Amino acid sequence: MISVLQNVLTILVTAEFVVGNFANVFIALVNCTDWVKRQRISSADGILTALAVSRIGLLWIIFISWFLTLFNPALNSGIIAHISWTTVNHFSTWIATSLSIFYLLKIANFSNLIFLHLKKRVNKVIVLTLLGCSVLLLSRLVIISVYETTGLKEQEGNVTWKTEMGGTVRSSNVSVFTLIHFLPFITSIICCLLLIYSLCKHLRHMRQYNKGSQDPCTKVHVKALKTVVSYLLLFAMYSLSIIISTWSFNRPQNKSVYLLSQTIGFLYPSSHSCVLIWGNRKLKQAFVLGVWQARCWLRKKKPSSPYR
Repeated sequence: MISVLQNVLTILVTAEFVVGNFANVFIALVNCTDWVKRQRISSADGILTALAVSRIGLLWIIFISWFLTLFNPALNSGIIAHISWTTVNHFSTWIATSLSIFYLLKIANFSNLIFLHLKKRVNKVIVLTLLGCSVLLLSRLVIISVYETTGLKEQEGNVTWKTEMGGTVRSSNVSVFTLIHFLPFITSIICCLLLIYSLCKHLRHMRQYNKGSQDPCTKVHVKALKTVVSYLLLFAMYSLSIIISTWSFNRPQNKSVYLLSQTIGFLYPSSHSCVLIWGNRKLKQAFVLGVWQARCWLRKKKPSSPYR
């Protein structure tokens, strides 16, 4: 029964891996091609490209981790695997959060002086956000290194002070992990709520002057909200899957729970990129054009009937 479940989940994970890689490679390829043609790249396209590249790395690490879990769990629990996943996952999460901040500062309209100051310096805000998250990453990597080293020492000799140190490091590891996932999630929620408030304010203003609600500003607000809300829902699912995976990883009886949570977590880096393509006019047009060209090419390659 377990082997059947593993086979089904492996097929699902492989499908998610293929779709996610296609979507992220497509985003990076379209934006890089446009960058080469125009000799410049917009801030939004730069963030999307960086996010796509980080998610390609994340998809590969999770995909490799999946098969290591099935065939060689010892390799999957090593310090190199832990640090690799932590680094790529960290940047992927914070770049996505930076995208939410970018949408808020570019689209929302508020008369607050602090907001207007940040709005004029949106690129600097994004850079400072990513630099700040790098500091959090360094602290996380230090704790992981100490945690892994302490774990090895505990295996060599079960001494009291080593056990106490291991408990302290474990609690620090959990605290930093929670903080690192809590901060971007809360930041994105705040961005989402402010975008909703800005949209309501704009719609109230439009009704006051008897104007329609389908103006460009409203459409931009709605598109940004769709992207941010989809990110929040998928990231919440992803974070929950990480917590369940961490809890069930070292328990052989919970292997099926671990694999199921990993499969659900795989949806975040793969499906959100599809949402980004559909919500971005340039990427959507490039995708539709690509599909149309592929259909035309297949029709040309299709052999004609001898009876025609």
